[in-house]
Amino acid sequence: MDEVLTPDSSRFWPAESYQEGINPPSYDKQLVRDWLEQVQIDGKPWNKTPPAPRVPNEVIAKTAAKYQEAMARLTA
Repeated sequence: MDEVLTPDSSRFWPAESYQEGINPPSYDKQLVRDWLEQVQIDGKPWNKTPPAPRVPNEVIAKTAAKYQEAMARLTA
């Protein structure tokens, strides 16, 4: 119940970009997931075992901006 009506659990999408059958841009932590799938540690993909790689500030800022945009759209 801790994620009810959050961008992560409820999958909010901008209505203007919705197209049936196509995964629309989302307001969740997908940016972090995508970065983790691409990150290289010592020239190799991260093997998904601790410790996790340090997420760059740019990825954190972009993710925070997505949550802020979702909040602004939902409360406007």
